[in-house]
Amino acid sequence: MTPQSNGLWWERQDLCYRDGTLFFAGRPVIDLIATTGTPAFFYNGKRFLQNIGRLHKALDQLDAHKIFYAIKANRFAPVLTHIKNLATCGVDVCSPKELLHAFSCGFNCNEISYTATSMTDDELKLLADNPDVNLNCDSLSTIRRLAKFCSRRSIGIRVNPAMGIGYRDNEILKYSGDKTTKFGIYKEQFEDALQLAEKNNFTVDTIHFHTGCGYLNNQLSLFSEILGATHWFLDRVKDLRFVNLGGGLGVPHDIDDAQLDLDAWVLLIKSHLGGRGITVCVEPGDYIAKDSGILVLEVNTVEKKRKTDFVGVNGGFNLAIEPAFYGLPCEPVVLTQKTDQMKSVTIVGNINESLDVWKDSFSMPDQIEEGDPLVFINAGGYASSMMSNHCMRGQVSENLLV
Repeated sequence: MTPQSNGLWWERQDLCYRDGTLFFAGRPVIDLIATTGTPAFFYNGKRFLQNIGRLHKALDQLDAHKIFYAIKANRFAPVLTHIKNLATCGVDVCSPKELLHAFSCGFNCNEISYTATSMTDDELKLLADNPDVNLNCDSLSTIRRLAKFCSRRSIGIRVNPAMGIGYRDNEILKYSGDKTTKFGIYKEQFEDALQLAEKNNFTVDTIHFHTGCGYLNNQLSLFSEILGATHWFLDRVKDLRFVNLGGGLGVPHDIDDAQLDLDAWVLLIKSHLGGRGITVCVEPGDYIAKDSGILVLEVNTVEKKRKTDFVGVNGGFNLAIEPAFYGLPCEPVVLTQKTDQMKSVTIVGNINESLDVWKDSFSMPDQIEEGDPLVFINAGGYASSMMSNHCMRGQVSENLLV
């Protein structure tokens, strides 16, 4: 069946209306929830692989590269085993339990990049016992205490270039910038870090940096400046083999966003890092996971209060925290197109907190009724992985479609 699109900004082959009915991963969403009920997450396994493949194709323009999927974006075990079995991709982890989870999903030590902050001695002992894990140290304390448990291993150093980048320049999404942050080692401590590594017989072969989340085309010039700022660190590492750019690649969240031009992105990387004889590593989470998933809720309340038309649903920010905490749009979509008539509504969840607003003053079809399903796109990343049982309303199913 050929997709019949109304030109909605988010529609694509695997997420679109066909004859007025919403399809995801080739299936009518109404059929999906007939089995699971709501609330329910659905993940398109093919989309995960397509996103990874698109990255590989662009990065193939470099001499050598590796992709580590950041599992903090979505750690659903069937998703991870799907990636392990069908994609050329490692994983990025940031805690002991994430490391063990990656092992349980089939990833080997050399397929794992470990970048954490405020690490415990037990954590460092675990990493010492798994020396083939690619470890990036983000503080002098980490390097010093790691030496209690091992020596003569390769490590990476996470640096902080004091420049940040984030979706629409959102300060909350920046990991670096004018304000001093906990992430990485700054210029003034870098020589101390190298000396500490040498003293303890560690070989520094990787420089790692991650300066923010969700950047798109209009921020590529800033991304280039950040790459330029890292030269100072790279030039001081004699055994450099890898540069890890972290993650941060964004996806469109609303009609005003454009897809990230991966060729332009790679061209910038090549202009800064080409000719060094190194492998470029990336750790995307959002770019791989976010648009690979949807969250389906049910409308249970349609009511006007003063001048505001409210639409209440059976799930709140505890199921997908980014709209409330970071202001990242999570577009609501009706399951069936009943009418072209639109009205402004405020969509709210079922959590007893003022933050629990999905969309404020958003144009939706004016025939939304109680009992209708409502689909939230871009729910594949940083939704279920950050989920809580706040107000004991954390019941939701997760489902992988292959």
